[in-house]
This record gives sequence, C-alpha cells and structure tokens, in this order.
Amino acid sequence: MALRVDGVSVRYGAVTAVSGVDLRIADGEVVALLGPSGCGKSTLLRAVAGLEPCDGVVSWDGVDLAGTPVHRRGFGLVFQDGQLFPHRDVAGNVAFGLRMRRVEREAREKRVAELLELVGLAGYGRRRVTELSGGEQQRVALARALAPRPKLLLLDEPLSALDRALREQLAVDLARLLRETGATALVVTHDHDEAFTLADRVAVMRAGRIVQVGVPTDVWRRPADVETARFLGCGKVLAAEAASALLGVAARVGLRATALHVDRAGGIEAEVLERVHRRDHVRLLVRLTGSGMVEGEEFEAVAPVAEPPSPGDRVRLSVDHDGVAIIG
Repeated sequence: MALRVDGVSVRYGAVTAVSGVDLRIADGEVVALLGPSGCGKSTLLRAVAGLEPCDGVVSWDGVDLAGTPVHRRGFGLVFQDGQLFPHRDVAGNVAFGLRMRRVEREAREKRVAELLELVGLAGYGRRRVTELSGGEQQRVALARALAPRPKLLLLDEPLSALDRALREQLAVDLARLLRETGATALVVTHDHDEAFTLADRVAVMRAGRIVQVGVPTDVWRRPADVETARFLGCGKVLAAEAASALLGVAARVGLRATALHVDRAGGIEAEVLERVHRRDHVRLLVRLTGSGMVEGEEFEAVAPVAEPPSPGDRVRLSVDHDGVAIIG
C-alpha cells in the first residue's frame, strides 16, 4: 500500500469533523472521497496533506508522517480555486515546484512543455494566468501540481467552481490525465458523476465517517444504506415486499428517476401528475394505478423529449434495472 490512514480523527474543540477513518490507496490508484458538503471530506484530505493536526496515523509506504511537514511529504495539492500565482505567467506557475527543487533550467523547461501539452495548453507558456478562463486556470493548477512528480496528488473539489458543461468535459480530461501519468490520487468531491468518472474506488463519507468503499459500479448498484442510496440519487425507497410486487426484486431497493420509463408495451399503469424538461429527457411525476400494494403511490419516471405525455395523461411504464439499487 502507498498511503495508509489508520483511525484518523480531527477535532475542533468539542466538534469532531473526522471520526476514526481508515483508508488505503495503492500505488497508481485514484480514490474519490464522495459526500455532501460539511461531511468532513476536505478536512480528511487536509489531514493527509499535513495541513490539519489529527489523531491516528497517516503513513506512506509504512513510514508515519506525523513529524513530516507539508512541504516535505512530496504530495501535490490542487484546490477548488487553483490558487495560482497571478504575478507569474503560465510557465512560471507550472515550473514553481521544479524551481523549489532546484531542477536545472533545461530539464525544467522540458518538463513544463511536456505538461502543458498533456493538459491541452501547448503554446500558453507566456500567457498571464489572469487572462485565462476558469477551466484553463484549473489545467495550469493541475500541471503545476504534477510537475515535480508527486508521490500522491490531493485534489480538493478541483472542478466545482466551473459551470456544469465545462466541469463534465474537464472531468473526462482529468481522468485521462491521471491514467496517462499513472498518478496516485485522492480526489474530494460532492458530485457522484465526477467521482465515478475519475476514481478506481469511491469512499462515501457522511458525518465524519466513511460508510462505504468500493469500485464505482458496486457503490452505484449496492449502496450501503438508505442515506447513501438517497445521496446517490435514489429518490424513492421500497421495502422488500413492495419491490417484489412492482419489480420482481425481493430486496429493499432504491429507485432513481430513470428506473421507470414510458413504454407503450410496459406492464405498469400510471397517471402523469407533473413534467419537467431536462437537457436530454423529460422528468415525470406519476401516480401508479392498478399496481396492487403500491397503487396510488407517486414515483419519478422519464420520457423522451419528443412528444412527452402531459399532466393528466394515462401512460404505461417499464422498469430499467440500471436505475434500481439494491440497498444494504
């Protein structure tokens, strides 16, 4: 194991922000700390970085880092706002860590050019960072963090300040960048789409504790408990008996909005109560009719953008099991 976190807690007076967390990150692995705002995930990252005092042990390859200051841990940090140096140009920002390590000029310039190419900013070296867009500034921040070849890359909500479309594109680019560089990384995010795009494993955090760790598909399909299921988009939770009657699944389940979809050949009858247009589908609120023990209950469903049903319409629905999560 490259990074070990054993029984780490962080307290601010009487408030416990992180409570007894254990976590492992292997060489070359990307782990996402996923959870709602205020759950302690950024505090845990800062404890790993050495920016927050903590109880417990943070170690690298078996060496306890308790006595190692931030600048000697060999970790790279990227924060939400990038924290670039406004008085330096792009190349000067990327080269900063290399200068601190006294890397010779020729090798430094070669590494800067290599990284700017990698993050899609070739030719930007002499630009002022204040002239860049938000997405371009975050690319510079990533290149700067990667320049000294850190043992561990720590990213704290690196994309959250960007608009949705740019965030989605940069998440794809960042996932490629992490793979191509073979980086070992811990990424903090509240966005499960982002976490599942970037990470080899996801650690779901709530109220200062890690409640589930697993590969993205397992976490998505089998959330550990109801609260985790709801956080991951399951707006409706059914007890095993109701799930068996409606879905043929004899387990407690969480249903995402995509679990039911309009289908003329579907076996579930419903009445449309509300509809909302989204980018690529229409979100419906429906009331089931003629469905036994769940008759009269309200569910979310989806319909195609072309000719969606209106409130008051009767529709038939089918189940898309990709939208169904088995809880526990």
